[in-house]
Amino acid sequence: MERFSAETEGAARRLREGMAGGVLSFPLTSFRDDGRLDLAAYRTYLTAQLATAPGAVFPACGTGEFGALDEDEYRAVVAATVEVADGRMPVVAGTGYGWAQALRFARIAEEAGADALLVLPHYLVAAPQDGLVEQLRRIAGGTRLPLIAYQRGQVTFTAESLRRIAEIPGVIGLKDGHGDLDRLQRLTLAAPDGFLFFNGAATAEIQARAYATVGVPAYSSAVHAFAPEIADAFFAALRDGDGATLTTLLREFYVPLVELRDRAPGYAVSLVKAAARLRGLPVGPVRAPLTDLGPADLADLEIVLDAGLALVGAARPRTA
Repeated sequence: MERFSAETEGAARRLREGMAGGVLSFPLTSFRDDGRLDLAAYRTYLTAQLATAPGAVFPACGTGEFGALDEDEYRAVVAATVEVADGRMPVVAGTGYGWAQALRFARIAEEAGADALLVLPHYLVAAPQDGLVEQLRRIAGGTRLPLIAYQRGQVTFTAESLRRIAEIPGVIGLKDGHGDLDRLQRLTLAAPDGFLFFNGAATAEIQARAYATVGVPAYSSAVHAFAPEIADAFFAALRDGDGATLTTLLREFYVPLVELRDRAPGYAVSLVKAAARLRGLPVGPVRAPLTDLGPADLADLEIVLDAGLALVGAARPRTA
């Protein structure tokens, strides 16, 4: 990886070590009931999240409702994350939209002290492979922060495009949200040594064992945003080859959670926020266009959450 600067190589090394040692945390962003950013609540929430020592923290990404934040809010969230993390783990901020707007967020993240950027899928349009590569080239050329590309939705890289983006100075890895293991295996084989890959499928634990078989054991965990005890128990079982615990957690918690998540568009975030509120975490509601859970779905979520916590010997606070 001689093409990298010492700073970029250092960030890549820290991320590689973090990915091997713990789940990747994607924290929620706290809002007040009137929709305003609640930065004090976010700090409280994040402090508890990072006390569990995830491998890295990714603020203002999909779970953190990047698309609902204005630039001032984004700056505040990333800066608060850097402060709370205090160098204990890499901070990888989200950026996205077209390359010009992505660079505006990238420069804010630089000023706030982030270590790297996750480039979220661009807005609306499908694009040819040349355009996907050029998008990353433009962003990389305008920031000193290393980039992790994210393929999901309308963004899908071919093996040849992966070779090309891996040659762009500053592009250090790929997050995969498609779950197409045949394609992903081709990408890992096309990548240079040291290029980072991680599983970013929705509720990534469902496919974690399968991803590991193609050489991608690292994964992001939305469950960590509300139940780090469960997320960490799953990670430990996967690391230790404890198939019985993995199967139990999948059968009794993760599969029911996914079935609930699939009831409505946007529940991949709304469900996570609702579960965090059920645990007394100060995250508030989601912002439009997302919607919060209705009473029936919330009641079902309580059952699933309590079952998962019981499996790992934890509990949630009860309200009067």
